[in-house]
Amino acid sequence: MKIDSQIRAIAGVFIMLSLVLSYFHSPYWLAFTAFVGLNLFQSSFTGFCPMEIFLRKIQPGKE
Repeated sequence: MKIDSQIRAIAGVFIMLSLVLSYFHSPYWLAFTAFVGLNLFQSSFTGFCPMEIFLRKIQPGKE
């Protein structure tokens, strides 16, 4: 799986998890949902994605 696909999958899991946690635990989890969304938005303009850096470090040689 390519890094771009992994980032989309991880972002989707984070968003779904935070929505479930906000429903069952605390609405403050929606702040995490907003953080993930804003990070996806800014990375579309800047090309900077912290998750990409992390994935490249744990999977050397993957593009």
